[in-house]
Amino acid sequence: MPSLIPSRESRSEDPRTSAVRAALVVAVAALIVWAWVSSEFDLGSVVAGIPRMAEFVGRMTPPDLSEGVRRAVWASTLETVQMALLGTFFSAIASLVLGLMAANNLAPPWLSNPVKMLLGTLRAIPVILLALLFVSSVGLGPLPGILALAVHSTGMLGKFYSEAFENANAGAIEALDSAGASWLQKVRYGVVTQVGPDLARDTMFRFELNLRESLVLGLVGAGGIGFYVQLYVGSFQYQRVATLTIVVVVIVVLVEQASVLIRWRLR
Repeated sequence: MPSLIPSRESRSEDPRTSAVRAALVVAVAALIVWAWVSSEFDLGSVVAGIPRMAEFVGRMTPPDLSEGVRRAVWASTLETVQMALLGTFFSAIASLVLGLMAANNLAPPWLSNPVKMLLGTLRAIPVILLALLFVSSVGLGPLPGILALAVHSTGMLGKFYSEAFENANAGAIEALDSAGASWLQKVRYGVVTQVGPDLARDTMFRFELNLRESLVLGLVGAGGIGFYVQLYVGSFQYQRVATLTIVVVVIVVLVEQASVLIRWRLR
């Protein structure tokens, strides 16, 4: 008896599928050409600029390891880590609440849809703009950076949390519902127990991103290493900038490796 399921060969020979694939390839190629031409991308200019890049790097060597720079690096590094930690912590709390409200299987449409729009709006606002807003309202220092990271991260983590809640096994929730469990009990025992590792993984990933973004927020006066990078670049102290750059690379690599290890353990 012939199989009712078409073979891979027959599917690949479908002219409509081939036409769609060809159209997609042409569309992607056209977009790349359009971006290349419109952005005035020029490989010749890149090659011609290599000597100037080398000259700039030469002005950064050797890195300045004087006592004053070491103190500034230590203080700014701690400030950067603190900003990332607190920004992630506050966003995780807010995202847990908003994620539950945005999950289709835990909240009615009249609530979940507006909350999803709110999360999308928070994600759409650039974190650097949020930092400028909070710097103008609460002043310079790490506080505006923490607030900016917390607000921006909530838009991303809230989306991840809500999707994790929606992907929870519906059977466990239905069993608790039939047993007369309350909404909080269904969330605690039917949802969170299933998706806990996913929530931890997403939170660690967001902390890694927040650590990187906190480096940029210092450029607008939100504290951390970025503040000293701006200060040293403005005063043409490139050897001190090199020291900070090395520290940033080391921090990002260490945090990324720790994040990978934790996510691997949670699988």
